[in-house]
Amino acid sequence: MRYFIFDIDTWQEIYGSIRKNKVRAGITIIGVMWGIFLLVVLLGAARGMENNFNKLFGDFATNSVFIWGQSTSEPFKGFQEGKQIRLKISDVDKIKSEIKGIEFVIPRNITQSLVVNNFKSGTIGIFGDYPLLDKLQKKNLEYGRFINENDIKERKKVCVIDDETYKQLFDKNEQAVGAYIKINDINYQVVGHYKNKMQMGGPRGGIHIPFSTFQQVYNQGDNIGWLMVTGKPEFDIRQLEADSKLLLKNIHKVHPKDEQAFGSFNMGNEFEKITGFLTGMQFLTWFVGIATLIAGVFAIGNILLITVKERTKEIGIRRALGAKPGEIRRQIVLESIFLTSIAGALGIIFGGIVLMIIDGTIGSGEDAFLSNPTVDIPVVLIAVTTLIVLGTLIGLIPAQVAVSVRPIEALSDE
Repeated sequence: MRYFIFDIDTWQEIYGSIRKNKVRAGITIIGVMWGIFLLVVLLGAARGMENNFNKLFGDFATNSVFIWGQSTSEPFKGFQEGKQIRLKISDVDKIKSEIKGIEFVIPRNITQSLVVNNFKSGTIGIFGDYPLLDKLQKKNLEYGRFINENDIKERKKVCVIDDETYKQLFDKNEQAVGAYIKINDINYQVVGHYKNKMQMGGPRGGIHIPFSTFQQVYNQGDNIGWLMVTGKPEFDIRQLEADSKLLLKNIHKVHPKDEQAFGSFNMGNEFEKITGFLTGMQFLTWFVGIATLIAGVFAIGNILLITVKERTKEIGIRRALGAKPGEIRRQIVLESIFLTSIAGALGIIFGGIVLMIIDGTIGSGEDAFLSNPTVDIPVVLIAVTTLIVLGTLIGLIPAQVAVSVRPIEALSDE
């Protein structure tokens, strides 16, 4: 077989066969090429979506739930419906101590305030936060630092701003870290500047100040806006959400079946939905790509069957001159492998070019939908191997038809 592959006569015969059926061969190659092209592009697009998802959510603690107080919908223990629920700082320690599986509980607060820097101003969201937030919702700091424990203890007038706030209050290329801005006529020193990718558990963007400073400046006492509850990896965040809300209902004297008293957003649920969608996309990509490949490979089998039919007399002459059935079989199979390999190579090349174009256009920039759409080399090798195996198997059908032709019948065939 090895010497047969490198035999120049074999390749001349294959070339002659393809040349006689240029249109059919071209259409067949395009069919298979389209299959591998679709597979590469769709896999690359799916990877780009996954990369974008990881870029947006990779720094978030996905096993988290955000809980806030609303108003009751049922009377309970002497309280009428419609009672407004305000979470308290004391709720934090109770959730930590009484619910198994809780890793962190972070209280947060927010308000809208007028912020001024020289002649620029705007009404911006002000967050009261703890340093732990940077661990669970990692800030992409470009300059400076986030809030630290010393800021909390000393109730410092410091703040961390996001890029949207920077654009609103500072000139381009102006240094923000170290500068002072006025929030409700109180000076705060900017100690950090971060690039905001996505804000979960509150409005997008804004200014972060120490939680203790927020409570004092805005006279919040022990009131908090909402809680960020993070569970340990081995615990179900949905169950922790239900347990936390049930405990809060008990603390705030709310009817156990009142579903309106506390609002929540389960990050774990949303993460599961997105990962499920990405998994479905990958499955669909493989299904469509392989189905298209199989259709193209069957087209190669059909064209080879037609070729064998047209070359019946030629095959009969070769058999009469002493050609062995194995030689004819190998030639037909080799022709099938050659066609599938050429089609596969072209599909990979064109697919790679399209992915490069996507990466250079919609795959770049801050609002990119697809981030670095690529296909792993092992995946490409698996696709090519699958293609060659299918090409070999499909080539066996016309090869068997060819060797089954009797020399006498072939020579008498009209």
